[in-house]
Amino acid sequence: MAEETVTHPTPSRSQRRWWKETSVYQIYPSSFNDTNADGIGDIPGIIQKLDYLHDLGVDMLWLSPVYKSPGKDMGYDISDYLDIDPKYGTMKDMDELIAGVHQRGMKLLMDLVVNHTSDQHEWFLDSRSSKQSRKRDWYIWRDPLYDEHGHRQPPNNWLAVFGGSVWEWDEPTGQYYLHCFLPSQPDLNWEQPEVRKAVHSMMKFWLDKKVDGFRQDVINLISKAPGLPDAPIILPGENFQPAYTLFSNGPRLHEFLQEMRSEVLDKYDVMVVGEMPWLTDRDEVLKVVGADRRELDMIFQFDIVEMDFGNNGRFSWPEKPWDLVQMKGILEDWQTYMISHDGWNSIFIENHDHPRSVSRFVDRKLTDNDPVVRTRVCKMLATLCAGQSGTLYIYQGQELGMKNIPEDWDISEYKDIESQNKYKHALEQANGDITKISSFMEALHLKARDNGRTPVQWDSSSHGGFTTGTPWMRVNNDYEFWNASLQVYDKSSVFAHWKRILVLRKQYKDVLIYGDFEMLSKEDPAIIAYRRVYGEQQALVVMNFTNKEVRWEPPQERGEIVALLEAKYVKLKNYGELRIEGGGIALRAFEAAIFIGGHLDLDN
Repeated sequence: MAEETVTHPTPSRSQRRWWKETSVYQIYPSSFNDTNADGIGDIPGIIQKLDYLHDLGVDMLWLSPVYKSPGKDMGYDISDYLDIDPKYGTMKDMDELIAGVHQRGMKLLMDLVVNHTSDQHEWFLDSRSSKQSRKRDWYIWRDPLYDEHGHRQPPNNWLAVFGGSVWEWDEPTGQYYLHCFLPSQPDLNWEQPEVRKAVHSMMKFWLDKKVDGFRQDVINLISKAPGLPDAPIILPGENFQPAYTLFSNGPRLHEFLQEMRSEVLDKYDVMVVGEMPWLTDRDEVLKVVGADRRELDMIFQFDIVEMDFGNNGRFSWPEKPWDLVQMKGILEDWQTYMISHDGWNSIFIENHDHPRSVSRFVDRKLTDNDPVVRTRVCKMLATLCAGQSGTLYIYQGQELGMKNIPEDWDISEYKDIESQNKYKHALEQANGDITKISSFMEALHLKARDNGRTPVQWDSSSHGGFTTGTPWMRVNNDYEFWNASLQVYDKSSVFAHWKRILVLRKQYKDVLIYGDFEMLSKEDPAIIAYRRVYGEQQALVVMNFTNKEVRWEPPQERGEIVALLEAKYVKLKNYGELRIEGGGIALRAFEAAIFIGGHLDLDN
């Protein structure tokens, strides 16, 4: 007779919404699919692949910026929010894409970049034209400071995300303007009501075109510390200091987001996800995504994808390398906190600002040249995401198991402005020190944004079928034997595994999406195991994060978990027959599985 189990009440979480059950596929347009042989992906190329995406089983496409832009930061420097950049197509193409997505029962999420514009936007050109311009205070202008020698200095010591000062001198008007990213990306002044009205109007333009929501880029930077004070010195000897806590999460952030909700978003049935870097305090996050807050539906939490970042960002290293116990702690914290506080999570391990997960979370020496191990690791990482509560995000090529740039590629192959700027700075700072240069190059190979931006590998033809021209960025060397055409009809492929995951999350949405969460074996350095429970249903997700066989056993007093370890409850796996015996499971290298059953089933 099975051990008596406690029946868990159905969680009283906020109402079910379509966006909670949605799987989102991010498209980075420049690298997705090129139809006119100019080497740059385009909107017609996305339209051409809609059936592929529908077959994969995703519910929503998130489109990185396709607005008119000089392209200094790959479209995140927008010069016209109401037009399409010619390199991507036309507004007619955009309308056709929206219609094609909806015809297939999918939705479309637009990237919204409103912390800053391009310096070529008409708003900034007007603002820059004169101190008397009516749009002067649409941006953040300040007078210079002067040192004891009479030399002009920026208004504060803030370090820009891509390096250098956040302040750019404008000689004609004799003031500095603020840019948290590139000098060509001036920050908007959200304290100015007319700025907010203009942003709201632009949002309505796209929502009236039937887009289904927005991903809001660095949206927590729209409110900054009053007075723009100096940042504390944490990089001795450097002129400029990291100021993330000062140029983000300011005192009017919630006011601005609530206004956006009431003035725009509440008038439509849409989904809004915020990118909020440097916001890691759970209580502060809840103020943004709590069901009663009326701000955003969810944000991206970066704790896991920034475990290997140091004090100076992605190209520096933490004092102590990350380990599996740390990863599990982060995962448990966000899962349990959002479930218990009526918030909502975003589930992701890749996007356009981060490298490929298969090369990052497992030693790439094990995966780069062994297709069997690579496939298993990709499926394991997909399974890690599959069982979590929240809205699931997949980045283009992740469903294929694409990997990082080969380590022997020259620095000239790295196209990201951040990579190039930081490389130059690293050479200057190293002053010939080979150890320092090697440390930077190791970080570049592992963590550079370029790793996730190589073109999608569609088939074995030239340039992976991405273009018939010369690609804007080199296609990874392995495209001939690692591409979509080889995976779509292969039931053992990474693509097929992701298809099964997306079906599974719909089939068992009660427990996988809305269920409670319990982390098991918290201190185990090799195993991730967690349990989900919803009413009478429970799921067990277990995986071996090492390249050695390990045995996992649940606590024997947990009869309901022990009873679930049977072949008949296996719903997802990345090996053949599981090795279940003696109340435990022998997990081979990078083996992962999901078991799902009901308490009532287990009692029989």
